[in-house]
Amino acid sequence: MSEHIVHPRVYITIFLVLMLGTGLTVMAAFRDFPGPLNAIIAMTIAVVKATFVVLYFMHVRYSSRLIWLVIFAALFWLAILFALTISDYWTRAWLQAI
Repeated sequence: MSEHIVHPRVYITIFLVLMLGTGLTVMAAFRDFPGPLNAIIAMTIAVVKATFVVLYFMHVRYSSRLIWLVIFAALFWLAILFALTISDYWTRAWLQAI
């Protein structure tokens, strides 16, 4: 099995993108967005940054299709767990005003 050689320029570019994402996170933290937009914007930035980390620093971008299948299966399982947790949370009686 041959290893894919990644040019250092790619790592520097991804590092700069992650630093930009961190700066956006800090700027969004000091800004008050209307409604639930604060959480949505913060999660969007976090998901984009996590995607770059997984793709480039964990070398998934250059991996075989089996690794991609494992990643998508893990994300699918995570979505199932979130869906079950949220459905349980929404059906709790203590959410109603007393």
